[in-house]
Amino acid sequence: MKSIEKTKSVSIWIFIVPFVAVNTCLILVTQFHSLFPNQEDIIHNTIPYFDGGASISRTARPYPSWLVFKPAMFLTSFLLIKYWLFNRDIIKYFGGDHKNLSKLVFFGIASAVALTIHAIFLGIKFDNDLYKLFRRVIMLSFIVFEIIAQAYLVATFWSIKDKLKDFINLNILNLKIILVSLLIIVAVISIPIISLPGDDFFGIQLKFLKHALEWDYFIGVITFYLLTFFMWRKSS
Repeated sequence: MKSIEKTKSVSIWIFIVPFVAVNTCLILVTQFHSLFPNQEDIIHNTIPYFDGGASISRTARPYPSWLVFKPAMFLTSFLLIKYWLFNRDIIKYFGGDHKNLSKLVFFGIASAVALTIHAIFLGIKFDNDLYKLFRRVIMLSFIVFEIIAQAYLVATFWSIKDKLKDFINLNILNLKIILVSLLIIVAVISIPIISLPGDDFFGIQLKFLKHALEWDYFIGVITFYLLTFFMWRKSS
């Protein structure tokens, strides 16, 4: 089935493009300081996956980092839309008009749209509380929509797994279910932490914790697509 091969091809790029883009921005801002006209934008000695020394937006926002980040996010958004439409075709083929079909397509495409909006407004500075709230809502919307779409997708595939058994690796599907479950649990636990005011809570540096959580959660979200690539078997 062509949609399966297309899904495999798209999914690996949904992992590669944002992973390379985000880490390229990190390397630029921490190692190539001479490229940045505003020296206040540079960052020293951090591995944010562990120490939370900077947020993703902090590394991607300044020039020239955004020249890498924005096009990569636009491409990722396009690939995400293709991914969810290809999955729609697969589910229709094997499961007909499944009850989750419209929901997973809606939330999947909505997440791609939110990512595009986030990329457009990244780096645009307005000293306005409403604008700052708007950016936070857009970023939160992307995460929520993405996780909901992923949850609906794995639940749908699990419900028709008997029809898919010759086409997918069920062990990888189980890994995807575990991954999405962990992402949901971490999101629920993290909401109170993220919403806490200030950067210190009983001696815990919340800013660094939030940043590390952001980087690691980003890896978790895109790993879903890497697992998609390995889940589908090659067509005979």
